[in-house]
Amino acid sequence: MSFSAAIVVPCYNEARRLNSYSFRQFVSEQPAIHIVFVNDGSTDETLDILKSLERDCAASIHVVNQQPNRGKAEAVRAGMLDAFSRGFTYAGYWDADLATPLDEIPRFIALLNEKPDIAMVFGSRVKLLGRSIERNPIRHYLGRVFATAASFTLNLAVYDTQCGAKLFRNQPQIQALFAEPFRTGWIFDVEIVARLVRAWKRGQAPAPFQTIYELPLNTWHDVAGSRVKPADFLKALVEISRVYWHYLR
Repeated sequence: MSFSAAIVVPCYNEARRLNSYSFRQFVSEQPAIHIVFVNDGSTDETLDILKSLERDCAASIHVVNQQPNRGKAEAVRAGMLDAFSRGFTYAGYWDADLATPLDEIPRFIALLNEKPDIAMVFGSRVKLLGRSIERNPIRHYLGRVFATAASFTLNLAVYDTQCGAKLFRNQPQIQALFAEPFRTGWIFDVEIVARLVRAWKRGQAPAPFQTIYELPLNTWHDVAGSRVKPADFLKALVEISRVYWHYLR
């Protein structure tokens, strides 16, 4: 089965953390996978670095320059709309810090190839024997509280909504999930699922528990410099109530 995939990488002031070598090496080894970098109004040298990557790897990398800064949620949405419009078989997004290594992407693609009923694959940071999952303890436990709240709100047994590694089929029902600007910033991943739940209840999409697959990652390591702080947990709880009232009540 032939396929093509685009991976959206949102970037805001990533000049010091972006591992250009890893991206160059990956696209040289995976010609069917394209990287869409979205510069989200960076004020450092991020755009220059991304443009250099685009020049050197023109067949596999291109840059969307979003100005001004609009936040990660809208950067991801802009990249996903770009990927959908280019006709890739699959489109997804990945965190720029590569906490989830790029070599996990082929596993996501293989799963979608093998399971035609699945439309969305979510990376899941489950600490299991034989896996290398390293998370800051405080962020981990706050994340588990939030995950429980998200699961309760969505009425889905989802373990990890916030992992920044996801892949989707490029089909109309999925495109519709990204058609409108997100109402949340911190928890747009939950909002995507909430939009799917609402579409299912309206008879416009299949049941989420039949189309979403959580794939336990082999490797995930916290990377220094993350902008997500423990205080953001409170913001996330406020936003999850907003998701409920707008999409699910």
